[in-house]
Amino acid sequence: MAESPPRRLAAILSADIAGYSALMGKDEVRTVHDLQAIQAVVLPMISKFGGRIIDTAGDGILAEFASVMNSVQCALGIQQKLAEHNAIINRERHMQFRIGLNIGDVIYDRDRIYGDGINIAARLQSLAEPGGIYISRQVYDQVEGKLALRVRDLGPRQLKNIVKPVEVFAVDVDGHEGSSRASKVTTAESKQEINYCRAADGIRLAWAKVGQGPPLVRTANWLTHLEYDWENPLRRHGLARLAKNYTLIRYDPRGSGLSDWDVDELSIDAWVRDLETVVEAARIERFALLGQSQGCAVSITYAVRHPERVTRLVLYGGYARGGNKRSIEERETRNAMVTLMRLGWGADDPAFRQLFTSRFMPGATKEQADAFNELQRRTTSAEMAARYFATVGDFDVTDLLPMITVPTLVMHARGDLMQPFEEGRRMASAIPGARFVALQSNNHMLLPGDTAAARFIEEVELFLGQ
Repeated sequence: MAESPPRRLAAILSADIAGYSALMGKDEVRTVHDLQAIQAVVLPMISKFGGRIIDTAGDGILAEFASVMNSVQCALGIQQKLAEHNAIINRERHMQFRIGLNIGDVIYDRDRIYGDGINIAARLQSLAEPGGIYISRQVYDQVEGKLALRVRDLGPRQLKNIVKPVEVFAVDVDGHEGSSRASKVTTAESKQEINYCRAADGIRLAWAKVGQGPPLVRTANWLTHLEYDWENPLRRHGLARLAKNYTLIRYDPRGSGLSDWDVDELSIDAWVRDLETVVEAARIERFALLGQSQGCAVSITYAVRHPERVTRLVLYGGYARGGNKRSIEERETRNAMVTLMRLGWGADDPAFRQLFTSRFMPGATKEQADAFNELQRRTTSAEMAARYFATVGDFDVTDLLPMITVPTLVMHARGDLMQPFEEGRRMASAIPGARFVALQSNNHMLLPGDTAAARFIEEVELFLGQ
């Protein structure tokens, strides 16, 4: 009888560089040089904390540790070193590790090493946000109370090719003892106040306030979730950045997130009334208003109706006329997508949602696309998604554009597949005195790490600070 391959229990660290393929596509030689410089600093840390490197293929690192606490301390050290490295180089050259940690059996078979212990660590790594560390319940139980950590319980997650759900925790990299950086995201989330109010037709609306500074109201747009948005790596950093300098007020639209899903009326008038309701509930008199995508039409309508309350208007990725108003071809495409939503939105197979995601974010990594697919699935039903998409296609606020009297900033991504760049420019040209900024991106939803996302925040802060 052949001997079973040896196995032992170990803490596994799995890491890779977020968006590495995109960096290689832009400048392969420089990216490889930067990676080698990072590895020269990071790889010795594995042995420093008592670990053993298993593999360093491509941009990844796979290592094992006999001590769970050492593995967590090593992960924190890696993220700290990389943050220090990024602080002294140009933004477009920044690299960020995603790290997953798990405890499990590791099986050794000649030159191979495998087992669920490794598989789960790799899956956690793929879920983690850039610069983040995700750990399993087994790791958390071993270090709780022994290391000065702050973590967020993300609940059980179904990981690819893993039979049972795995309880996942996100380590607050910025908030651990010894960090030289102040905590941002976790602190902001923990201070978020979620409240409820009722629209005139009785629909319950969830709204939230977070941050400090002058009030900034973000008009609701396609499928949000006040709580889950903080978990989602596509949205949480942008929210935290805005909450750092402003009192950010946002709400889930009727039919989505924590607001009521079962609604009779979907229309631009209903959405404007919902915005009016939230503003009154928040008890703010004057504020800046931020609209994105179809939220731009709602913001425009509100600003025309209530110019005395809006100090400045920011519009990104939006349009005055919906897709059904632009051409026969676009109307037919949108009608087909509505049918697909009704058929497959809630299915386990994300192929239907992926069709939509690929138009929202053609530059997304697989992990980012998966995160957006999950966001869509969790925020509304198939029927509501289809009704929502069909309704916004009929928007047309073109006649209101010349009536806007507040200072306005309009931004749009040049390669936006969801809302054509020309629609953004057309909208800006009809608003008196509006400033138009073209962002260099193909993504309707700007992605973390994208230079266009950083430019968006910079332009907003500059405009609102005037």
